[in-house]
Formats: sequence, C-alpha cells, structure tokens
Amino acid sequence: MTLRTKRTRLLILLFFLLAAGLYVSLIEGSVRTGFSDLWRYLVQGDQTHAQIFLYLRLSRALLAFLVGSSLSLSGAILQGYFQNPMAGPFVVGVSSGASFGAVLAIILGLNMSFLGFSMQNVLAFCSGFAIVSLVYIISQQKGSLKVETLLLTGIAAGALASSLTSFLIFFKSESFEQAVFWLLGSFHLADWNHFQVLFPVFFLCFFISQWLAKDMNLLVLGDETAQSLGCSVNRTRKIFLILSTLLASSSVSVSGIIGFVGLIVPHWVRLLIGPDHRYLFFTSSLMGGVFLMFCDLLARSILRGTELPIGIITAVVGAPFFIYLLNRQR
Repeated sequence: MTLRTKRTRLLILLFFLLAAGLYVSLIEGSVRTGFSDLWRYLVQGDQTHAQIFLYLRLSRALLAFLVGSSLSLSGAILQGYFQNPMAGPFVVGVSSGASFGAVLAIILGLNMSFLGFSMQNVLAFCSGFAIVSLVYIISQQKGSLKVETLLLTGIAAGALASSLTSFLIFFKSESFEQAVFWLLGSFHLADWNHFQVLFPVFFLCFFISQWLAKDMNLLVLGDETAQSLGCSVNRTRKIFLILSTLLASSSVSVSGIIGFVGLIVPHWVRLLIGPDHRYLFFTSSLMGGVFLMFCDLLARSILRGTELPIGIITAVVGAPFFIYLLNRQR
C-alpha cells in the first residue's frame, strides 16, 4: 500500500468516525432520546428538544472536538519543534501555568465574568501564556534561542507552577474538590461561548501552521541545514512556539487539563502516514478531535447519573496505548 493510499484511507475513516461520534453525542445523555426525537427536532423544529440537542449536546461535542484538535496540533508542532516524538503541548510549562491561574481564581472566589467567560477561564489562559513567555525570555542567550535550554527551563517553570498550585489547594482545603475536578478536565460547563472563542484561535493557528509546514520539515533537519536551505530559523521557531502556546493555553482555559491527547495522537499519526508536516498537522488535528470526542462520550456514559473527569479517560486509554506505541517502535 502506498503512503498516499494510507493517508486517503485514514482520512476517510476519521471523517466517518467524526460523523458517527457527532450522532452518538446527540443521542446519548442523561435524558433518554432516540433518532425519532432528533428527526422531529431537525424537521419540525421541536423546541422541547432544542435545548437538549443544540445547546447542551452539540455545543459540548463540538467543543470536545475543537479542544482535541487544538491539543493534538500543539503536540504535533512541539514534537517537530524539539525533534522529539515524546514532546507534548505542556512541556514548556503552559499546562502548569494555566492550572495555577485557574486554581488561584477558585481560591480567591472570583465569581465575576469577562466577555462571557469566568475569571477561572481568563486567569488560566493568561497565566499559561505568561509562563511560556517568561520561559522564552529566560531561555534567550545573546539574541539566540537554544531548544535544549527552552525545554529544560519549561520543565523547571512547570514544576514551580505545580508546587504553587499545590500550596494554594493546601492553603484553602475547602476548595479542594472544585480545584481537583478542574485539574482533571471536564466539559460539563461547555457552551457556545467557549466554542466561539476557541474556534478562531484554532483556525488561525491551523492556517499559519499549514502555511509554515514546509519550514517545519526543514527545522527537523537541523537549524544549520534549515538556514542553508532558506528558512529563517529564529523567526520560524518564535512563530511555532507562539502557535503551540496559544492552542494549549486556550484549550486548557475552557476544559481544564487533559493529558495524553497532544502526546499520543501526533505520535501515532506520524507512525501511520510519515513525518511530512504538510499532512501531519491536518491529520493530527482531525484525529485528536475525534479521539477526545469519543473520550468525552465515555466520561459521561460509563457511570449513569454522574460524570467522570475526562482526564481520567484519556489517561486510562492513552497510557497503555502509548506503551504499546513505544514497544512497537522499538
């Protein structure tokens, strides 16, 4: 089978799974509904089911897909950026920084909103982006940026932010349950406002990533080789770091921390269709969205009457699968 045939078949399969996932997401829920109810709503505009299908289930399914796509694209960018298939969207500290901002809002009891978003969402995004900016500034040496220094500085900054988050939770233990539930990720508060804000961010980052995909292919060859082939290495690295940070921090701000998506999905796609980022970025985004949509279905379907944090589902599914990928690659 040629590589082109593999790519085509994989895309067909993913689009089929996307359609199936959307349908099941609309049907399944705490309120028992079926195809006849969905058909009645689509044809007759039944307002009884409008709140269920349109405002509760569809917004949640599409937000889960968008967050999965964003995290996966961020992971694909960073794996090429660091030339390391074990890299994920949180290695530069964005996850820990966002969690610190969200927990700080919970501890301080900030209940006001900004542009329709809670202060929890706003502080999560701002702190995640701020910590990566700080990591980037610290990592610069004489106007140049070393990838190894950026990676190590990001790990250290993430550890510091995590320790501060733990201190906040310990300091005000009555907020422990709410903080931990957010740290494990969830879509139970999903609405169209979250989708409308995240979609332009994802679309812009995806468009720029595809536009610069050839430059990422050159970066994988090494900075000196990329420079000799006409790639502006420093400018390209800055742009890709900003894109991955925007994708990860905006996703975390609306859903909490969801692990493994940005790590295993791009890694798996690379094994299936090869390392060409012109195809890797798009396929990783599509597969990440489908993967997280089905994980969200599991999170709200396994236990009737309650909902599991989606981070638990992605870890349970992702960790064994990641071990399998490592053994297969070895």
